[in-house]
Amino acid sequence: MLCKRIIPCLDVDRGRVVKGVKYVDHVDAGDPVEVARLYDEQEADEITFLDITASHERRRILFDIVERTAESVFMPLTVGGGVRTLQDVRDLLNAGADKVSIMTAAVENPDLVGECAVKIGSANLVLAIDARKATFPRSEAQPSGATLSFAIDARKATLPRSEAQPSGEIMSWEVCTHGGRRPTGIDALDWARRMAAAGAGEILLTSMDQDGTRSGYDLAMVRAVADAVSIPVIASGGGGSAEDLAAALDDGPAGGHAQAALAASIFHFGQTTVGAVKLRLRELGIAVRIPSHAV
Repeated sequence: MLCKRIIPCLDVDRGRVVKGVKYVDHVDAGDPVEVARLYDEQEADEITFLDITASHERRRILFDIVERTAESVFMPLTVGGGVRTLQDVRDLLNAGADKVSIMTAAVENPDLVGECAVKIGSANLVLAIDARKATFPRSEAQPSGATLSFAIDARKATLPRSEAQPSGEIMSWEVCTHGGRRPTGIDALDWARRMAAAGAGEILLTSMDQDGTRSGYDLAMVRAVADAVSIPVIASGGGGSAEDLAAALDDGPAGGHAQAALAASIFHFGQTTVGAVKLRLRELGIAVRIPSHAV
C-alpha cells in the first residue's frame, strides 16, 4: 500500500514564515530556514515553500531563501510563488527545489503547464489551486445531465446538473489567483481535470474557506477533485488535528481520498509534531511512514 504523505507548509512573506486565517491577519511564525530544519528533524515526508506575495507584487521568488532552505534539509522541497515562465521553473530546480508549484501563471497562460511537462517532466510539476465555495443561479443550468461552460471572466462554472442545490443555486468551487486575491470564474473541478491532462504531476488543492481555521478540510471539494483526476491530490486548508488529516487521507466513502495532507498552523505554533500526527494516523488506519525517532 502506498504510504500517505504529511507535508508542513511554509507561507513566506518578506522573508519570514507567516500564517493567517482565510488568507488575512498573518502572524509571524519564524525564519523559513530554521522552521524547515525543524520539520526535517521531525522527518516530514516533504515540505512546501510558498512565497505568498510574489505573484501579487509581480516579482520573482526569493531565490536566496530557497537556496538556503534547500541546503539545510534532506526531505523533498516544493517551491511556489511568482513562477511565470519555463525559465523560472528551471531556475528554481537549479536553486535546489525538487518540485515547482504553479498557480496564477497557469491561469494566465494555460499552455505553461503543458510546456513545462514536456521540457522538465511532470514529476517536477505541481499545479496549485486556491478555491472557495461559489454558487451560481439555477437559471444558468443546462438541460438535465449537461454541464455549465466556463470562461475566465464569464463568472460561470462547469458543474454536473445533478449537483444543483435545493436553494435554487448550483454549488461549485471557484479558482482564485494572486494569493487568493482575484476570483477567476473558473470551476476548480474542471480546472483540475484540464491541468492533469496537460501534464501536471500532482495538484495542491487549498480551500480558502477553511484555510487557517483548524476546523477540518473541505472534504467534499478534496474528494471531488481527487476522484476526477488520476494524479495525486494534496489536501490543504483547515487541518487542525490528526483526525482532520486522517479524514482528508481516508479512501473510504466519506473521506477526502487525498494522497497527501498539507498543514501549517498545527505544526508552526507547537500544537503537535509531525511524528505525533503520524503515530495517531497509524492508529486511525492511515498508512504513513513513521519517523525513526517516533518508533
